[in-house]
Amino acid sequence: MSHAESVLPVHQTIPAGPPANHLVDTLLPVRPALVDRGSIARSRPGMVDELLATEDAMAAVLSGRQGLVQDGRMVLTGARELLAELEKAGTAPQLVVYLGSALPASDLPANMELLLFVLPEPLEPGTAGIPRGASWAGFRDVAAGLTATSTALFVEASAIANWHAGHTHCPRCGTPTRVEAGGWVRRCPADNSEHFPRTDPAIIVTVVGPDGRLLLGGGGPLDARNYSTLAGFVEPGESLEEAVVREIQEEVGVRVTACQYLGSQSWPFPASLMLGFTAVTEDAQATPDGVEVTRARWFSREELQEAVLSGEITISSRLSIARSLIEHWYGGRIRDLAGA
Repeated sequence: MSHAESVLPVHQTIPAGPPANHLVDTLLPVRPALVDRGSIARSRPGMVDELLATEDAMAAVLSGRQGLVQDGRMVLTGARELLAELEKAGTAPQLVVYLGSALPASDLPANMELLLFVLPEPLEPGTAGIPRGASWAGFRDVAAGLTATSTALFVEASAIANWHAGHTHCPRCGTPTRVEAGGWVRRCPADNSEHFPRTDPAIIVTVVGPDGRLLLGGGGPLDARNYSTLAGFVEPGESLEEAVVREIQEEVGVRVTACQYLGSQSWPFPASLMLGFTAVTEDAQATPDGVEVTRARWFSREELQEAVLSGEITISSRLSIARSLIEHWYGGRIRDLAGA
């Protein structure tokens, strides 16, 4: 097409519409950051040791996939004092990581410096500086009762600790790597290569049929009651949208014709970032693959609410982006079975 042919006729006007930077009002709400990760500050050599020498830095504690919690919060205790008690007991942390500083939106004093101690094994509360009355718990076990700030800390701490646990050696030559940048880089002393924490992107999708019904699925036994959104990992060289189309086709035999990104949630167990989409299809039938998805079912809004209240099915908890996506489609809060 020539330049002359591409010019609009004088009588034709471009339809009015939202500005190019307009965000559609269907996006999931963005929660404010509660911790400043301090990517510049942590790059300074020796910064963790400097913080450990102060009286103000506080430490959260993990061992394996359990965190130290009490009264709906991750326990934060004086880092210098705790380190001294742990070393005295002969159980020094195997890893110390800089988590960041508290932001005003958190429930902590602004600019409080936060460290993570990773212990080789859980210690009995009341010993080696571990506060009496605290307990060890996995995130899933306590997430529903944690404050927003403690949730953010638990997720961040778990993500970085899981990465360290699985990346102790150089992938190029097998040499044990050294921890740098406040715990956010591992460097190989043999070839000087740097290795950074990884996150595995995964799409999670509400699929809406031609009649407006929602497609949910589940794995495991055919008589299981749990239903949720469909999800899968993004493969190398694949766009997010391509992953949505492929995963839905593979898992339930449904062809997606369009999809839209809505929001995300970190799920570092061990290292996922869940990228939420809603998608539409002209297909009215779903055929589970029998491997990842053994059950698939379409729901109208009324059918879904009735099935949940009757106990016929269960859906994802409010902790997950899956529930946010389902309720986004539903148009409001879905009532749970009493006591569930």
